[in-house]
Amino acid sequence: MEIYNKLRHFELVDQIIPCLEHCGQKIMEIYKDFDIDVQIKEDNSPLTKADLASHQIINEYLQSSGYPIISEESDDIYTKAHKYWLVDPLDGTKEFINKNGEFTVNIALIENRYPLEGYVYSPSKKTLYLGGGNKNSYKIQNSTLDQIQTSSISDPIRIVASRSHLNEETKKYISQFSQYELLQSGSSIKLCMVAEGRADVYPRFAPTSEWDTAAAQAVVEGAGGFVLDTDGNRLVYQKENILNPYFIVSGQANSF
Repeated sequence: MEIYNKLRHFELVDQIIPCLEHCGQKIMEIYKDFDIDVQIKEDNSPLTKADLASHQIINEYLQSSGYPIISEESDDIYTKAHKYWLVDPLDGTKEFINKNGEFTVNIALIENRYPLEGYVYSPSKKTLYLGGGNKNSYKIQNSTLDQIQTSSISDPIRIVASRSHLNEETKKYISQFSQYELLQSGSSIKLCMVAEGRADVYPRFAPTSEWDTAAAQAVVEGAGGFVLDTDGNRLVYQKENILNPYFIVSGQANSF
């Protein structure tokens, strides 16, 4: 397949793309069922049959790689391995439950505490974003492969924020701009909007975990953008505390 040939610089790409498509098919089967079974985890976050089904499929596809798999739905959420998979089988479970289509499957390959490459798949749109810092970033939709890049800052500035977590701290950050266009979305789609130049900045001043951001961070960085904490440092992974610090995603370093 021509698309695979153009992406040979991504590790196991010919296994991961079919894996994501399989996950997407299963997730959408459950999504179309009105009687969505929702459990509440210890951290009060929702868990559906789709999370568990996607988790199982990803484990089946990736276990032969030899790298440990750390998933949001794993019992073990920490590894000392220098290279491992970091997975969110269904990012945006609230969006899934609300049936707005804004949920993704995230698979990242972490090496030496940073995302080497990442895959973000939207089952509802059958759209895949993939990228890495020295690998460029791409979007696959309708069997078409396009390279994506962040854009120069627009006027008014386009700010993307969470549909479910637009808190007062985020509103305060946004208020510093005299003219802006506010965009809202769920899941890691927000980072991909910056990566493909549909948004200029995404401020996140609410809790996220490492599996929420790793894959999309790789896509942003491959597209020429940055995912930095509020001190200006690149987000790092494999912390003993799985929670991320607050961060800002942008197409240009230190612009915001």
